Amino acid sequence: MAKRAAPEVNAGSMADIAFLLLIFFLVTTTIESDTGMNRKLPPKFDDRIKPPIIKQKNLFTVVVSKDNQLLVEEEPLELKDLREATIAFLDNNGDGKCAYCKGKKLEELSAHPNKAVISVQNSRETNYASYIAIQNELIAAYNFLRNREAQRLFGESYLSINQKWKDAEDGSPEKEEFEKKRDEIKKLYPEKISESEAKE
Repeated sequence: MAKRAAPEVNAGSMADIAFLLLIFFLVTTTIESDTGMNRKLPPKFDDRIKPPIIKQKNLFTVVVSKDNQLLVEEEPLELKDLREATIAFLDNNGDGKCAYCKGKKLEELSAHPNKAVISVQNSRETNYASYIAIQNELIAAYNFLRNREAQRLFGESYLSINQKWKDAEDGSPEKEEFEKKRDEIKKLYPEKISESEAKE
């Protein structure tokens, strides 16, 4: 009696099935994206260079506790009010020499936007979401003031000028033009944010 040959299993469609499953998982899986911000690290500290002396009125202190509580100028403050307080500090015009400032010229707040420094002090236990939210509010304050001045000088927002600068081709006259406008606005309200660990 002759042996019957074992029937062959057609495995040709197995690759198709595996490929379809792979596509299904790629399409349905959500990938968590990390939040962050674009920051340039400061240069290495040189012991020979003395740090500049900053008058207390030109220093805006934001302290974040380990419980994510916010103290601004040693007073409790809600996160939603941080942007407005920062704008009032930066735009104060305490010395009366800022021609473009619209602040209240209070004695206890900054003399000029060029002299204003924001000091952010975070505890080691501060959570990352609070850190990002605080940084966003501070940057939003700068952007508000820069947008106002860009509208006054150039008839468009600083964010629009900045985006056009990014989109323009390198070396083109448009890129140089937008860069000049961008730098002019940044000089009016220079971003000076100092970060350190909070003192317990």
